[in-house]
Amino acid sequence: MESLTALQQMEKHLAPYRQLVQQVDTLCAAIEQDWAAQIVCQAGCSDCCRLQSVFPVEAANLYLGWRQLPAVEAQQVRDALAAATDDACPLLTDARCPLYAVRPLICRTHGLPILFQTDAGRSIDTCPLNFRGVDTLPGSAVIDLDRLNTVLVGLNHDFVRQVFLQAPPPERIQLAEVFDFPWPFTAP
Repeated sequence: MESLTALQQMEKHLAPYRQLVQQVDTLCAAIEQDWAAQIVCQAGCSDCCRLQSVFPVEAANLYLGWRQLPAVEAQQVRDALAAATDDACPLLTDARCPLYAVRPLICRTHGLPILFQTDAGRSIDTCPLNFRGVDTLPGSAVIDLDRLNTVLVGLNHDFVRQVFLQAPPPERIQLAEVFDFPWPFTAP
């Protein structure tokens, strides 16, 4: 039996995370279809894009997606990271994400109604441009962020345990460091 390469091993360890991504994408697509008239988000809208760090499992997925880009595009992403100066996501190039296909879970839910816990109780938030004039939403139109994060934390824990055998990585990895991070599945 042929042994798996380090990158094939990484793909294997990312499979549970990618299954979660598919489930979230399915949920988001259903909300977007059912509420299309209430959602104004579109390509080039990046006001919600403020992400600065991700869990290691998400960072690895971004890294592998970046490796798939043509050399010129991969260098443009690196250049954008080096030039980032404000609180916008450092991956953005001309208000677009060059790694959109492998974007983290939180990015996939931007603009849609999310349910989360606060000290005052449960609350629903959405992009202020979307769902204007809508006073109530059915449960099928809301993403439970706390539940999603609980699953993500569990998947990240398993990923870290399986991949980082020598020493655990930081709890979160800065986006600006994803492509230079000392991944255990890449040659030094």
